[in-house]
Amino acid sequence: MIKLDSFSLFFVANWKLNGNFKFIDQFISNISLPRDKSKCVVICPTSIHLDYMSKNINDFYLGAQNVSQHKDGAYTGEISVNSLSDLNVNFCIVGHSERRQIFYEKNEEINLKSVNLIKNNLVPIICVGETLQEKEKGITNEILEEQLKNSIPISSNFQNTIIAYEPVWAIGTGLTPTIEEIDVTHQFIREHNVKFNKFKILYGGSVKADNVKLITSLLNVDGALIGGASLKTDEFTKIIQD
Repeated sequence: MIKLDSFSLFFVANWKLNGNFKFIDQFISNISLPRDKSKCVVICPTSIHLDYMSKNINDFYLGAQNVSQHKDGAYTGEISVNSLSDLNVNFCIVGHSERRQIFYEKNEEINLKSVNLIKNNLVPIICVGETLQEKEKGITNEILEEQLKNSIPISSNFQNTIIAYEPVWAIGTGLTPTIEEIDVTHQFIREHNVKFNKFKILYGGSVKADNVKLITSLLNVDGALIGGASLKTDEFTKIIQD
């Protein structure tokens, strides 16, 4: 398993359902990765491109966007943690809000996926976050507390698990919480349970080159989970180089 405490900042590119072989070739050819080896860059392509990406890794780590909670069996279309291990995948996003909302994933499923990942020496990047309706009701902390309690397994610790806070209402909308809101929420995640005190906690939600430096300069933010901006080579280069 990757030694998480070897890095000061993490930048995770979530390509979602985008990209093809031509795009990957151009991206890898044009990307300029940071010389600062304390920055960990993770790229998460679609599952169909993981094998191709695994053969073209150059100073970045490979991540998956999802994994089955089942190790094997009659589960058509699913991808097992063993398959990810075979492809030298080091990280896996679990519990992304799109998985929670579109595919109705529950905290308990996310927990099981994370357990399997840890057992197989892959780092789960466990996503939590509130919707706009929940934010407007003033129950952000209650939602996060429930997700953290039920999504993160007992076996998780600061050496094998990353937490990503993604306010659902900020993903792909261009809306971003204020710096104060990001700071306060990350502090809540870190301090509400002593277990999370040393965890790496990332921020995700409309991260761009013009706001990433300010966000990652916050004491309780250890990097960023980047969606749309990670598909633009120039933009992503600026994000990881800042």
